[in-house]
Amino acid sequence: MSPSNPQRVLSGMRPTGQLHLGHLHGALKNWVKLQHEYKCFFFIADWHALTTEYDNTSNIATSVWDMVIDWLAVGINPGEASIFIQSRVPEHAELHLLLSMSTPLGWLERMPTYKDQQQKLKEKDLATYGFLGYPLLQSADILVYKATMVPVGEDQVAHVEMTREVARRFNHLYGQEADFEQKAKDAMRKMGKKNAKLYKELRKRYQEKGDGEALNTARVLVEEQQNIVLGDKKRLLGYLEGSSRTILPEPEALLTPISKLPGLDGQKMSKSYHNTIALREPPKEVEQKIRTMPTDPARIRRTDPGDPEKCPVWQYHQVYSTSETKDWVQAGCKAADIGCIDCKKPIIEAVLDELKPIQEKIARYQEDPEAVQAILNDGCEEAKDVAKETLEEVRQSMGLVYK
Repeated sequence: MSPSNPQRVLSGMRPTGQLHLGHLHGALKNWVKLQHEYKCFFFIADWHALTTEYDNTSNIATSVWDMVIDWLAVGINPGEASIFIQSRVPEHAELHLLLSMSTPLGWLERMPTYKDQQQKLKEKDLATYGFLGYPLLQSADILVYKATMVPVGEDQVAHVEMTREVARRFNHLYGQEADFEQKAKDAMRKMGKKNAKLYKELRKRYQEKGDGEALNTARVLVEEQQNIVLGDKKRLLGYLEGSSRTILPEPEALLTPISKLPGLDGQKMSKSYHNTIALREPPKEVEQKIRTMPTDPARIRRTDPGDPEKCPVWQYHQVYSTSETKDWVQAGCKAADIGCIDCKKPIIEAVLDELKPIQEKIARYQEDPEAVQAILNDGCEEAKDVAKETLEEVRQSMGLVYK
């Protein structure tokens, strides 16, 4: 992690098998970008898969390997990011257990996804502890790496907010120490006069006016100090907000840009809707799927004028086409100068062009499973090293160190 940018990003996916264009445009392209800007941890959430599929585990292992290969093929770089499997870092489970001792039951019951998922998955028995507690496991996933940012969609913001509450409660319960304020002031003096003055000003702006930008600036200032030990840094970070050390930092939700790519029928692209184009889809099947996409329902005959805004294919042009092609579609469709098959041809070409290098890389990784295994082994070790440090500090703060 760069000293000038100490922020960490964490994100993961449940292993649902081979990925599709919705995953690519909704999350993975953003991950590829983030890995060049921050220290990123990307994990396969196999334990989370068990919260709804505990009675059907036969495909999890295969799905894990398919997902890792697809990640690598789209550009997730193990030299830039840590790629690992959740269950191979047991510290996730230990922190989940320790956090569960102080997390109020009501926090879990009020999660919007708790009742929503029970409604959507009525055929499954989700009256289990694992399903109720999975948001806290998500919190442990984030906090065990002290991630400062979590890329999520709007529907997942509540999970990050709960993680912030969990961290805040933990720090309040276990971050107290004798003479904390005096120790924080002593640490402040070690920053030097100029930095100490700036720190005081930023702290005052945050505590008196609630200036969030001042808080973030102060955090960066503290992290950048090279001559201060880790314990003093934690005191200074805690002193910004109150009277306790920051053991588990509160993460921020990093809103992921909404994917403009819908499913083939105009709904959200999802395997359950049978409207996807897989990253591994053979070219002939890609062409057939796009050629048979529904179009403007008012355009029954070739000579009928259409409205691109009412056509799912137009949303694909928004993602894949140049301005020139989009102008051609708008004019040609509205005047009935082009047919729907004509309109779809540039999309077929663009999707195939995008998938070709991805599929070539998938084939190479499939031919070299030992290389994939080595990447995962390295990623799991990197993740374990960070997670172990956090757990050592957590155990110490809770009085669970026996020497």
